[in-house]
Amino acid sequence: MGLMLKSHPWHGVEIGELSPQVVTSFIEIVPTDTVKYEIDKDTGYLKIDRPQRFSNVCPALYGFLPQTFCGERVAEYSAKKSGILDITGDGDPLDICILSEKAITHGNILIKSIPVGGFRLIDGKEADDKIIAVMKDDMIYGGYRDISDLPDKTLERLRHYFLTYKEIPGSLSGTKCRITHVYGQDEAFEVIRRSQEDYQNRFGDLKGMLPDLLRNNEER
Repeated sequence: MGLMLKSHPWHGVEIGELSPQVVTSFIEIVPTDTVKYEIDKDTGYLKIDRPQRFSNVCPALYGFLPQTFCGERVAEYSAKKSGILDITGDGDPLDICILSEKAITHGNILIKSIPVGGFRLIDGKEADDKIIAVMKDDMIYGGYRDISDLPDKTLERLRHYFLTYKEIPGSLSGTKCRITHVYGQDEAFEVIRRSQEDYQNRFGDLKGMLPDLLRNNEER
């Protein structure tokens, strides 16, 4: 079936046997994009979410980890670490930013990366963690293993993007997003594990269900 049908980037691609130390990521946006693309959850194709109305562009490769879900377990950890009550998961796959010295010109690709940390971002009352990773074997970033290894200016640019990318200039309401913590590799691993647990709790073993679905289809 894999030779006949395109795998759904969220459900049909595996995060990798070495997860969370090495993960496969699906890239939606690259730094040169002036349009915000995101996965269409029903079809698995990239869709235009919105044009970037202002000059703020993502300073790194941006996408998500397949077969992850920000649900109860991710929200529980975010609430425990931040001390903010009534947090829920945002109901999306876990977001990831990947640093590389290479100029990747388009999204809709898979990249192997090494998580080094993350941002504990709260969007309103929703846990919306952003895992920070480096592209595996990258000449510049590939040897980094913790967020403390990264240049301060790099983290500053990422932080600024996520605190302002939903903000409308001139609006008096301000941003709903806040970053409560910048955490290292160990916590990033824990967030990834929990997002995988949330995925299993939400969707179950979709791969294991495939033979039964095909058999039922043939019987019809």
